[in-house]
Amino acid sequence: MYIDLLIKIKNAEAAEKYTLKTRYTKMDNAVTEILTRYGFVKSFDVKGKSYKKVIELELNEKHPIKGIKFLSKPSLRRYGGYDEFRRVKSGHGLLVVSTSKGVMSGDEAKKEKVGGQLLFQVW
Repeated sequence: MYIDLLIKIKNAEAAEKYTLKTRYTKMDNAVTEILTRYGFVKSFDVKGKSYKKVIELELNEKHPIKGIKFLSKPSLRRYGGYDEFRRVKSGHGLLVVSTSKGVMSGDEAKKEKVGGQLLFQVW
């Protein structure tokens, strides 16, 4: 689940370890692509076959994750329309949304005019 991935990234940065291996899921892969695009992760690579796949991350030392706010949890799902998406930390953060067109940032969802489940905010 993407929650475990984000906590592992935050803990690795706190311990000043900038490489990380974690199990592969499609959701983790999608979230990692978004974090890479916005500079929180330097690069990532998927290795292994079928059920033994892992994601190897190289974290960005110059742009660490300072905070995370989980908006949806397994016990409480939050949804929103594209017109309700606001900037995170005056544009210094990132909102991640799961839409019918896949997992994307809040800005991309606004451009596509599609709403969905609010996953988390990161800054």
